[in-house]
Amino acid sequence: MEISNIQSLKRIKSLAFASLIFSFAVFSNFASAQGEGLFKAKCATCHMPHKNSTGPKLAGVRAKWAAGGAKDGSIYQWVNNWQTAAANDPYAAEVSKWSPTAMSAFPDLKKEDIDAILDWVDAQPDPAAGGGATAGGGATGAEGALSAEPVEEESNTWIWLIMGVIFVVIIMAVGGVRRQLKIATSEEEGEAEKMTYGEELRALAWKYRLQVGLATLVVVISIIVALFQSLYSINIMEGYQPSQPIAFPHSQHAGINGIDCKYCHNTVTKSKSASIPSVNVCMNCHKQIDGAGKPFEGQIKKIYAAAGWDKEGMKYTGKTKPIVWNKVHVLPEHVYFNHSQHVVVGGLDCKQCHGDMTQQVETVKVQPVEELNKIEGNIKLTRKTLTMGWCIECHGKKDVAIGNGKNAYYDEIHRRLKKDPKLYAQYLNDDGKVTVNELGGWECAKCHY
Repeated sequence: MEISNIQSLKRIKSLAFASLIFSFAVFSNFASAQGEGLFKAKCATCHMPHKNSTGPKLAGVRAKWAAGGAKDGSIYQWVNNWQTAAANDPYAAEVSKWSPTAMSAFPDLKKEDIDAILDWVDAQPDPAAGGGATAGGGATGAEGALSAEPVEEESNTWIWLIMGVIFVVIIMAVGGVRRQLKIATSEEEGEAEKMTYGEELRALAWKYRLQVGLATLVVVISIIVALFQSLYSINIMEGYQPSQPIAFPHSQHAGINGIDCKYCHNTVTKSKSASIPSVNVCMNCHKQIDGAGKPFEGQIKKIYAAAGWDKEGMKYTGKTKPIVWNKVHVLPEHVYFNHSQHVVVGGLDCKQCHGDMTQQVETVKVQPVEELNKIEGNIKLTRKTLTMGWCIECHGKKDVAIGNGKNAYYDEIHRRLKKDPKLYAQYLNDDGKVTVNELGGWECAKCHY
């Protein structure tokens, strides 16, 4: 028994409607996953949904700000830069007094991103009411977000695959409606011939062959361009931020406590590597600072376990547990980079490549070049961080402090240049300085084995 055209149309319409409903559900799930991912990456170090930590709890914070008389949009400005918000809104200024620890600025977060974070936070059950564990690593005790174990973010690839399938179904459903309408029209006009899908497509393509040819050309060129762009993105590490066994806030140590970078990274002025400080360096301070009752107490306990330190007996037990850190700045094996040469001879500040660590609350990451360019005193670059173009551009802009007595090699170059004032003037002619590339900083063998 053949199905009537009306029945076919109803079924196709039902299928399309169901697809749209399912699409909405998937988009909602995607928004939730996006909020969770942003919370873990940006907020979980200092905040928990339903418990005060280094920062205040975030559940219901929008309603709290509105009830407190905050200006419209002030909470978004607070997240982007709390100092600007405090200057413009009395309520934000009052909130800034909540803790002596200054909040980090997140200028990269848009209003939609902040809403996604707070929507996800508001959807989390309160553990005090028997709703289970909080986010940000699952910690619900007094240790707070800093005591949480690192959590790997889940991939959203499957969501995109489902969305792709849904759109294909919708397209097929719309095509089916068109086909059924054409068949119904043909029957009314007394035409008995029914073309297959393939025949219809071929006839349509031939009828509009010019447009189809141009569209095919555009698609092919787009695919080729996308392929080459993807090749250029290989090994681009900007934003790379692996999880770490211990949540180490540089803002607390280098910022609030004013500890010099070279105290912990003590080989940066005399070695190729800046070195990760040993646990003994941590124990120099943390024998006395145990963080009891503070959110970071759990992190300090991990240091004690690594050092084999018995806090109660105030002695070393000899039972150590090495800390396995995850490398952040990963260079190819054929690339040579010497920290001491750049820090001592080149006079570079750590913030040129690593960012302002006095403000870095979250774990270390490869800072995007846009963020590095915002830091006062940094050389403004355009190429992606940790790429060859980034290094070459810096060598073309950075001057070498020759003749200052810090390096015999450059002192000798300075002495020889002074013997030939005409040659020296040629070096200084364009920009008034001797740049790294003018002294061989662009030679391949300088950086490649």
